Amino acid sequence: METVILDGHNQENIVLCADVIRQGGLVAFPTETVYGLGADALSETAVAGIFAAKNRQEDNPLIVHVALKRDVMPLVAEIPAVFETLAEKYWPGPLTLIMKKSGIIPDNVTAGLDTVAIRMPEHPTALALILACGGPIAAPSANPSGTPSPTNALHVKADLDGRIQYILDGGSCRVGLESTVLDISGTVPRILRPGGVTYDELKTVLGVVDFERSPDNEAPRSPGMKYRHYAPKAPLTAVLGPPSETAEYIMSRMSGRTAALMFDDYAFDNPFVVTLGASRDHAAQASCLFGALRLLDSMDISEIYVQTPDEDGLGQAVANRIKKAAGNNIVVLGNR
Repeated sequence: METVILDGHNQENIVLCADVIRQGGLVAFPTETVYGLGADALSETAVAGIFAAKNRQEDNPLIVHVALKRDVMPLVAEIPAVFETLAEKYWPGPLTLIMKKSGIIPDNVTAGLDTVAIRMPEHPTALALILACGGPIAAPSANPSGTPSPTNALHVKADLDGRIQYILDGGSCRVGLESTVLDISGTVPRILRPGGVTYDELKTVLGVVDFERSPDNEAPRSPGMKYRHYAPKAPLTAVLGPPSETAEYIMSRMSGRTAALMFDDYAFDNPFVVTLGASRDHAAQASCLFGALRLLDSMDISEIYVQTPDEDGLGQAVANRIKKAAGNNIVVLGNR
């Protein structure tokens, strides 16, 4: 099967891809965060195709995408009190909400959990595709599990060529990192994965917000919680601390085919140094990160060191992705 890239702004192409999804197939499509690999969220068989195409662990739940707030009602057992406030402020946008699921959600969408993750993407192509399907779309990132997420159509083509029929090309993703996942199924809202909506923003709206980390011996309640994710081919070390110190540390280790991902204002002249955005520009870092990791994948390198931003605002999500890519390879410098 040849994977074909289609213009995602063309309504005929959107209708064609909606037909594929309704018939149980898979289509990659753009969102404002990353490109998603979509299937009919209410078909267990179609959803199983996502896990097969990505080689994804079966205990890693998926996010269900909707185009209208009213489409949430059939998917959940109850609407939490804070739902309307959050949806009104952040939908469409990079916020996923976890609620108690209804009986129409297949177990493989939620990895057998009693909750379902739902969001309304901001990208017009994504919204048009969901509307054309006439029902919700389950979609993780459109890449093999564990690798850097795709932020343009060519990334998807490189990763999934021959595994899916169509990719809707909607240009580069605006945010560049996956959505924030917020569990509102309990008494206190909990961030399960940081993303495009920050902790400070949510705390301002809700008053109290907690964080949660899934232990290694438990099923993850959200994508991105348990497994090593976003990793390039070469071993990656996340270097945390003041930028001047992390830059000096990385510079001292540059030899042979060692590579580095560095802030623009601390980068030095070396063919294996790739820039990430300015040290205080977390939005630029988020937008650049996965593309930079993919660029490093195209080089003949042996290892990678990454300057990791502070965790203010969106920096928390950027640092989360870098540390996930590093696994246990984390160096902390200074007072951090």
